[in-house]
Amino acid sequence: MDGVVRGLVVYLFLLLVFRLTGKRTLGQMTTFDLVLVLIISETVQNALVGQDRSLTHAALLVLTLIVLDLGLSLWKQRSPRVDRLLEGLPLVVMRDGQPVREAMEHERIDETEILAAARAKHGLTSLEQVRHAILEKSGEISIVPRRR
Repeated sequence: MDGVVRGLVVYLFLLLVFRLTGKRTLGQMTTFDLVLVLIISETVQNALVGQDRSLTHAALLVLTLIVLDLGLSLWKQRSPRVDRLLEGLPLVVMRDGQPVREAMEHERIDETEILAAARAKHGLTSLEQVRHAILEKSGEISIVPRRR
């Protein structure tokens, strides 16, 4: 039972940490983000398994984490309030062609990332061609181009 409690605590702690660090953390991973995820996984491994390294304990821990994840997914699906709390809301980072600096700074997004999304999704070559940019709950940047 100790493994189940450890799994729940670590899962909820990581969920809170990633929620507090913003959507950008979950968007496109950079090399640095990948290294961080690997270090985090190694760091929490001992907290999860403790001294019990048995196959039974590992299976119970995996099952606990999957059931917790499925449970939270179902809860978010049924409750918009829980979904907002856990996932946040889409955030406008460029409105009517003008950067929303406060939102960009809060989410650690710069204009080059908006332009990269505009290029990748619509073939746009300058920010003047972007009407709106929205940071989605997933961390992805959606682009609404200006009408030509």
